[in-house]
Amino acid sequence: MTDSLAEPDHANRAPPESRAVAARFAALSHPARIEILKHLSASNSCCCREVVDHLDLAQSTVSQHLKILVEAGLVRFQPDRQRSRYEVDRAALADVSASLTALVNSCCYGR
Repeated sequence: MTDSLAEPDHANRAPPESRAVAARFAALSHPARIEILKHLSASNSCCCREVVDHLDLAQSTVSQHLKILVEAGLVRFQPDRQRSRYEVDRAALADVSASLTALVNSCCYGR
């Protein structure tokens, strides 16, 4: 039996930069994570509780979404005593935008 979340073999043969871009796009593929990014972008940094209060989602759900965003490199995590702080990595988001622009240009405008 195979894991339904595992990448197909051909995905593992893709260049590392394509896998990195795909991982970031995957992290952006959930509406709650988009809303979390919007909320974090509006402030310098937030703790998980502030995001929970803003989105009216369970703490465990927000924590899982934040973990995915951190692992994708789109959000930075800073331990701060009893509360962890999260902030958007704006350079990483700019890289995602540039990657998408390059993909669209190569597909739609020829070479």
